[in-house]
Amino acid sequence: MKPQLLKLSTAPTQSFSVRQDFVPYINNRWHYHAEVELIHFYRGKGTQFIGDQINHFHSGDIVLVGSQLPHYWRFDDHYFDEQNEDRADVRVAHFNEHFWGRDFLELPENIAIKQLLEKARRGIQVTGQAKQKVSTLLEQMLHSEGTRRIILLMEALHAIASDSSYRLISSIGFHPNLQDEEKKRINSIFDYTLANFRQKISLEDISAIAGISSNSFCRYFKAKTGKTYSRFLLEIRVGHACKLLIENKMSVKQLCYESGFNNFASFHKYFKQITEKSPLAYQKAFLEKA
Repeated sequence: MKPQLLKLSTAPTQSFSVRQDFVPYINNRWHYHAEVELIHFYRGKGTQFIGDQINHFHSGDIVLVGSQLPHYWRFDDHYFDEQNEDRADVRVAHFNEHFWGRDFLELPENIAIKQLLEKARRGIQVTGQAKQKVSTLLEQMLHSEGTRRIILLMEALHAIASDSSYRLISSIGFHPNLQDEEKKRINSIFDYTLANFRQKISLEDISAIAGISSNSFCRYFKAKTGKTYSRFLLEIRVGHACKLLIENKMSVKQLCYESGFNNFASFHKYFKQITEKSPLAYQKAFLEKA
């Protein structure tokens, strides 16, 4: 697999970029870049792929994606429907780890930020008190100029580094293979799976989408992603079930079939295997937290 390399530009008077997106399809593909990405989903939800992990993102989520870490934000389908009132609103900053100079992060006062950026190579889910603070700081960055922008970015990184509740996303053993030319193939696999996970996806179907033989597909997918396609598909289905449990609009048996499982026993088994909770325990934990 090769995620697509993106080259990000900044204005001549700026050392890093900050922007606000209102459309769901910006960088809506498996990609990576040299810059660190700090992203706040002010409004919107969907599926996030970061390294070798698949989760759902929701309004309010903030993620720090390290340099060269492949990622992919896939908004839910209804955000692409112009008749739907839900609209995406994303605030995102991109910056090079050394835009402030090679020696800056070596200062003893900056050891926490240096360590944070190293950990961000696995992706960081921002939680706790830092979440609200970073949200406010990104909003201010959008409307600031000059030195103030840099100070706000430093404050945001310091807020994340100072809050020990943040969570690393990708597994420690994930090392993306960036040597071959496979960006279109992996995006085709992702897109097809997300569009059809509620139905049975045969090995022949997905192999045809990938453009390789059935005998080669399983080895190919495992070698490039670090997981089997069957595991990948299970994680997509369980992730969708988690989303439906959070929305609390249908019974557990209903959402079992809505998520692509053929029977309740296998749904319960794989849900607990992946989330380490039963469906009802997962829902209860979320509702109590909310």
